[in-house]
Amino acid sequence: MEIVYKKLSENELSRIIEMRIDQLKEEYTSSGKSAPEGVDLESALMDFYKRNLAAGTYVSWLAFDGERIVGTSGMSFAEKPPYFACPSGKVGILSSMYTDPNYRRMGIATNLLDRVVKEAEDYGCGTIYITASDVGVKLYESYGFKHNGNFMQYNFSK
Repeated sequence: MEIVYKKLSENELSRIIEMRIDQLKEEYTSSGKSAPEGVDLESALMDFYKRNLAAGTYVSWLAFDGERIVGTSGMSFAEKPPYFACPSGKVGILSSMYTDPNYRRMGIATNLLDRVVKEAEDYGCGTIYITASDVGVKLYESYGFKHNGNFMQYNFSK
């Protein structure tokens, strides 16, 4: 088995969207919830990936075993007013980190994380944010991510 790493292109979008939806469902069920019904994520994800890949505000690296995608990563770029810990105001938002369960504990997630963190550094980001799943916390802690107890979230209800 030789794992090959490539940047996401439009050629892989339909496979990535399917994997992203599976990942989200897995995260819901592992937290004891069931995924919401009636949400059209396929169209929304296709729109997101196409717009942000073209604008350069999203980058993703993939891990392949042959033709099979076995790991994914993603980094969105945003800007906010500069602050002491991030004088550039540029932030990375890490998402879509996923490794096929049959390929876990082989260094794939760390390799993907290295690549998207480097992309954020090259973009000029001073900070990277992530909302980590229970499975991912150990990876991020070992990489050097710190918990921020001030993080809060507001969701618009439908």
